[in-house]
Amino acid sequence: MPSVRRVCHEFLQRQELTTVFGNPGSNELPFLAELPEGFRYVLGLHEGAVVGMADGYAQATGRPVLVNLHAASGSGNAMGALTNAVASRTPLVVVAGQQVRPAIGPEANLANVDAPSLMKPLVGWAAEPACAQDVPRALAQAVFEARLQRRPTYLSVPYDDWAADAGENASAVLDRQVQRAGVPGADQGRSLAEAVAAARSPALVLGGDIDSAGLFDDAVRLAERLGGPVWAAPSLFRLPFPNRHPQFHGVLPAGIEPVSREFEGHDLVLVLGAPVFRYHEYLPGRYLPEGTRLIQVTEDASAAARAPMGEALVADPAAVIDLLLKALDAAKEPAGGFRPAPAPATGQGTRLHPEEVFASLRDELPGDTAYVVESTSTNSSWWRQMDLRRPGSYYFPAAGGLGFGLPGAVGVAMAQPDRPVVGVIGDGSANYGITALWTAARQRLPLTVVLLRNGTYGALRWFSGLLGVPDAPGMDIPGLDFTRIAKGYGVHAQHAGSVDELRALLSRRPEGPRLIQVDTALTTPS
Repeated sequence: MPSVRRVCHEFLQRQELTTVFGNPGSNELPFLAELPEGFRYVLGLHEGAVVGMADGYAQATGRPVLVNLHAASGSGNAMGALTNAVASRTPLVVVAGQQVRPAIGPEANLANVDAPSLMKPLVGWAAEPACAQDVPRALAQAVFEARLQRRPTYLSVPYDDWAADAGENASAVLDRQVQRAGVPGADQGRSLAEAVAAARSPALVLGGDIDSAGLFDDAVRLAERLGGPVWAAPSLFRLPFPNRHPQFHGVLPAGIEPVSREFEGHDLVLVLGAPVFRYHEYLPGRYLPEGTRLIQVTEDASAAARAPMGEALVADPAAVIDLLLKALDAAKEPAGGFRPAPAPATGQGTRLHPEEVFASLRDELPGDTAYVVESTSTNSSWWRQMDLRRPGSYYFPAAGGLGFGLPGAVGVAMAQPDRPVVGVIGDGSANYGITALWTAARQRLPLTVVLLRNGTYGALRWFSGLLGVPDAPGMDIPGLDFTRIAKGYGVHAQHAGSVDELRALLSRRPEGPRLIQVDTALTTPS
């Protein structure tokens, strides 16, 4: 009889989950033993960075990826990073080591007591198999649940299970396939098409799921067919539409009242691939203007069920876009071409304005560059200057938890080695995932990290004003030199003291990872 380990390794091979992101402990070593040829283990130096790298990798490939964590301590270290993966609907399959079965009840050291409960309600599914022979089936369920729900799953496995006899039925999982289809029924499709066609002034709201599902160009075709304004949903983690397109009106504000205000005058708001809505600032008001109808289309049944207003259709947005393109009249010609970016604001003294940095990125780097952004206080400057016209051009921490940026950039660069990848990271954010630089160096990734250093938590300063607490402590982080930190991890690093220096550095294509530190003026997110 084959061992549990052998059956599970073969199942993972057949499911193409052969890249493993991890930081191993003693409980994980038996699973990692005898990895077949073709597996790649990507070591991260902290579990938060491990999950961030896997998150970026899975988003960029569009496929589930395996994460290996250590018992309760490693799982706990990863939970902050998991919040971003949950919000971006990233299909991570997390397998954690557990003590041997006889040691769990007595709570021996490194026993993860009630392991599935530790990760709930973050993950979409969590389990610890009742016996060794159930491990292959449970692993298969973890993979299929992650793929179907597009949400992380968690499996805790006692380490003595891996060498156990798998049993005569274990190989039945090897050929399993689970697929999903979400095409609207005939009546549903007809009703939706009629509602959209009859609208006097339709508006389109697109979520990050549109880019995740490879529907960026299809969304452009639909928007041009409708002819109305297009917004990106609040709390944007992927860009679903070219941001300088003449129909694009920007990212919706993350408050109830300002969102409602944007919809004034529109009788129909069609929301594709987004929750309704992921508000942030508590700015109460009416959800929708009088006379405005909202229809949400999403694959995420939970997002449809919890929405506080409007109608929802749980269906594949790709099928709905295809249906509408066939039902609507020919595309209207967009009014004018792509909008040019304004002249960037300028900084003072040795500090560049973030707009100068972003204008440099826009001008010096190829148009297909993928940007992983974690600099929240420069958000308004970013959208004023960037010109993003390609799918997969923008990644942002979906739940707002810091620490995704640097690891996420590493993961995206691993997934797309032939595409330029840039991490745009604030100095307040960088420290949460700084160890990812070591992995970038070990993998010899041609990754550029542009480190914006303003010496403070800029977004918090803005919030302190909104909340009326200007005297809150802990806002400043002076004295950090990321060029020296990066060099310690094996990454080439330089400081750009002027726009000309920055542009000259960006014009050179990297052969391995590099960090460019830029001192910037303090700005606000909006």
